[in-house]
Amino acid sequence: MIINQPLTVSIGQATNKGVKEINQDAVGHLVPEEPLLSTKGIVLAMADGISSSQVSQIASRTAVSSFLEDYCCTSDAWAVKTSAQKVLKSVNHWLYAQTQNSPYRFEKDKGYICTFSALILKSNTAHLFHSGDTRIYRISGNQLEQLTKDHRRVVSAEISYLTRALGIEPVLDIDYHSATIDKGDQFIIATDGVYEFISNAEILKFIKESDDLDIAAEKIIEQAMLSGSDDNLSIQIVRVEHLPDYQLAEVQQHISLLPLPPRLMPRMKFDGYEILREIYISSRSHVFLARDIESQKTLVIKTPSTELRDNTQYLESFMLEEWIAKRIDNPHVVKAIEPTRKRNYLYLLSEYVEGITLNQWIIDNPKPTINQVRAIIEQAAKGLQAFHRQEMIHQDLRPNNIMIGPGNTVKIIDFGSTFIAGVTDIKNEEAVRGTMRYSAPEYFLGQVGSQRSDIYALAVITYQMLSGRFPYNIEIAQARSLSAQRRLTYKTVVNEDTEFPIWVDDALRKALYVEPQKRYEELSEFVHDLHHPNNAFISRNNRPLIERDPVIFWKGVSIALLLIIVIEKLI
Repeated sequence: MIINQPLTVSIGQATNKGVKEINQDAVGHLVPEEPLLSTKGIVLAMADGISSSQVSQIASRTAVSSFLEDYCCTSDAWAVKTSAQKVLKSVNHWLYAQTQNSPYRFEKDKGYICTFSALILKSNTAHLFHSGDTRIYRISGNQLEQLTKDHRRVVSAEISYLTRALGIEPVLDIDYHSATIDKGDQFIIATDGVYEFISNAEILKFIKESDDLDIAAEKIIEQAMLSGSDDNLSIQIVRVEHLPDYQLAEVQQHISLLPLPPRLMPRMKFDGYEILREIYISSRSHVFLARDIESQKTLVIKTPSTELRDNTQYLESFMLEEWIAKRIDNPHVVKAIEPTRKRNYLYLLSEYVEGITLNQWIIDNPKPTINQVRAIIEQAAKGLQAFHRQEMIHQDLRPNNIMIGPGNTVKIIDFGSTFIAGVTDIKNEEAVRGTMRYSAPEYFLGQVGSQRSDIYALAVITYQMLSGRFPYNIEIAQARSLSAQRRLTYKTVVNEDTEFPIWVDDALRKALYVEPQKRYEELSEFVHDLHHPNNAFISRNNRPLIERDPVIFWKGVSIALLLIIVIEKLI
């Protein structure tokens, strides 16, 4: 029997601060175990900071570490190019945002900027990603073939500047190239502190003379330093030792998505899983409880809707859910399950949360205590914060997407509407994401949501739990203009049966403002004000009733006038 051996390589790398005080370069590589070795490949990455910035080393380290970690979290159904570009867009947006929110926002050359080059070896193909002037070479015979183009503009012998790099612009422009690889092929990634101070012939000499690529890398850096390098120095060398058999199925996966699964039914065996029961079916997805036949572990399988099988945008968004779940590690967010074997169809795996939805909990607990509400909302807020820290907006927070598990642990589920900064294409976004009762007013105006939109949704849920009602009912969905939204009136959650502090209503009022800029900026502020009275609200409540609640004031006036008329008639 012929066994197809996996892709194997030898890797050597070295980095040195050189004559500089700190090393602003970052290097890293990842050789995963199966099945990731086959589905994702071997990854090498390098970033080079810019000397004019005091924070560029942070950008370099973040770029390399985030890329290595997040790339392997992308969907197996995506091509290498798609996966890497989505991750790099996300990293670029984060770096750009850090600069914009720092004292360096008007001086880009002092911000969170770095060059970036990555080499991904998968099956029989090398995939190159490049932005800046870090170079990728291929050893071809006795020659070094430069595979990347320097994104640097030379003004004079003393003056030059980068035209492309991570973090410079909000939209990333990155070069991509792929090439077929053979056994024995060698690739090199190096910063300008190396290649500008050592000849190609010397690099080849050190590599040929040493069987240990780490030693070769160290000798190359030493020689560059002896030759007068005035910069940080970093180099990676990779040699292909063995290639797997070339599989047609792998090629097809590059150009098309995995096939949709068949219609799943209880007791059916599917891709190594046994379908136990249906959890729910919607127009966008089908969700089943299943058991891994090999491990006997219970989990959830989510498949795309058959009605949308030809909608490429929908399928791509569907697979983004898996990447989101893998990027977020929080006890209040449902976790993705990593397949232990090759996936033959398009579906998602996640942990099974034994319990009930918050929607069912609300039905079972029509009059919860304020402490019960606080406990649930606080946990949901912690889950949302995990999204916001990754510059994601959930956009579909509602009771059916919140699970109450053992020990009353709260977990957010379903990421099908999540917006990812730098990744999600705003032009293709639906006008209204999520369920209308919980959608923030700005969505109905066709505006892009923000973290404050998620805060609004969480506040609606809080309002519903305390009152059984909604703050604006269906009027919110009908208000499709600014003028119509300004006519909306917040209905106090307080009534004659209220058993919680009145100042809780003040916190809800602020979180539910129609104008997003008037809402809480942070989830923690909202949660805090649900537990403690805000002094700003107390001073506001000392205002006359006509200012605080004109509707109640004029109703009171009308009742008083009616009573006067009735009394006069009786007299």
